[in-house]
Amino acid sequence: MTAAGAPAPDPPAAGVPVIDSHQHFWDLSAHDQPWLASDPALAPLLRNFTLADLAPLAAAAGVTASVVVQSVHESWETPELLALAAGPGLVAGVVGWVDLTAPDATDALARLREFPGGDRLSGIRHPVLIEPDPDWLARPDVLRGLAAVAGAGLAYDVVGEPRHLPAAVTAARRLPELRFVLDHLGNPDAGAEPGEPWASAFTQFAALENTTAKLSGILGAPPPPGATPGTLDHVRRYYDLALHDFGPNRLMFGSDWPPCTLDATYAQVLATARALTAGLSSTEQAAIFSGTARRTYQLP
Repeated sequence: MTAAGAPAPDPPAAGVPVIDSHQHFWDLSAHDQPWLASDPALAPLLRNFTLADLAPLAAAAGVTASVVVQSVHESWETPELLALAAGPGLVAGVVGWVDLTAPDATDALARLREFPGGDRLSGIRHPVLIEPDPDWLARPDVLRGLAAVAGAGLAYDVVGEPRHLPAAVTAARRLPELRFVLDHLGNPDAGAEPGEPWASAFTQFAALENTTAKLSGILGAPPPPGATPGTLDHVRRYYDLALHDFGPNRLMFGSDWPPCTLDATYAQVLATARALTAGLSSTEQAAIFSGTARRTYQLP
């Protein structure tokens, strides 16, 4: 997709809300986001992105609720996100962070529930991308922490590279009581044909009943050099595989705002999702745009 060639979004179906299951906020005047300094390509994101910035974009796109997701592995962030969810407006759920390897992970989760907005805690995520061990999710201490997440009735978001997917499969098999959510379809290379190690691990993950996936991240990916402007073929092949493996009742739309703005606007990301799902029934579209997120994250 390119900004110039993105399809125009259709209005949401009458009575069917659109939930953005994956977005972020940060205020650099209050807290640093060290990961933004890791790559010069991220320089456009080195500014504040707040609820006040997202709210009009979401309203214009027909989005009525969102799930805000952690962006740093620091203890201060989740209480601040919960406070946003406690207030009026867009945020219906929070995917926060705790140290899964800590012996007191259960207590840490309970403490988060005590903060203002604690009833909006919907899930936990740890950025596995920072872990040098590709099998980090399958470590005994991490599995203990994930069991605590399940015990708290929360979902767990998996964010990593394709090399992390096999361990995610192991963890999801070991903990069938935990709802696992695969962010950004596991971060495949949207500019190439689906390949290994992503493809087989993705299919194995999808085969487990306690897993869902987010149609996010890839929605703003530009077409490869030489492709027709506005083409969605490079994204559609991943969408088609995800739809086949997960089905609409285990897929959910997420914008990945503001990282998506590196390649596309908020409206264009939603337009791409609508174009990809245009051939589905209204019931199937409702699942992807709201139902799966509402059920998985137990949103109000």
